[in-house]
Amino acid sequence: MIRSALDTPVGTLQVAVDRDGALVEILLPNRSPRGASEAPSRAAARGMDRAKQQLAEYFSRRRRAFDLTLQPAGSPFEQLVWSKLLEIPYGITTSYGAIADELQLRNGARAVGHANGANPIPIVIPCHRVIGSDGRLTGYGGGLSLKRRLLELEGAIGLPPPRLF
Repeated sequence: MIRSALDTPVGTLQVAVDRDGALVEILLPNRSPRGASEAPSRAAARGMDRAKQQLAEYFSRRRRAFDLTLQPAGSPFEQLVWSKLLEIPYGITTSYGAIADELQLRNGARAVGHANGANPIPIVIPCHRVIGSDGRLTGYGGGLSLKRRLLELEGAIGLPPPRLF
């Protein structure tokens, strides 16, 4: 696996790809990488360049969908939830309960939330687009302020009202 830092408007992300160039992890600004980066293969270097380019385009509002090979490590249930997250369109939010309903999981919102929180490739696998059933922002590995900024970037929620002094 190779890692590389990417400076973004929300802070520095740590991007990791495997030897074949598949994206395996994005660490949000409040997370630290574990393990050393190995010497990149040509495929890994191409995969890293492509991932960083598409993330930069996303943050500059020139990309709404990612076209990357993904290899997130997780349980079969987590993989199933993450595949549902990939179906959430740019600028749209859904709830944990709605995803549980789609997966025909009775009272499964917490299980979906747990899988959502285990997502190793945030932003690309858009776990930030999942909110509480009452419309409140809930749980995000990067913190709720980062979740808000990503949803504002996509136009899924409005900018906060200006503060009066």
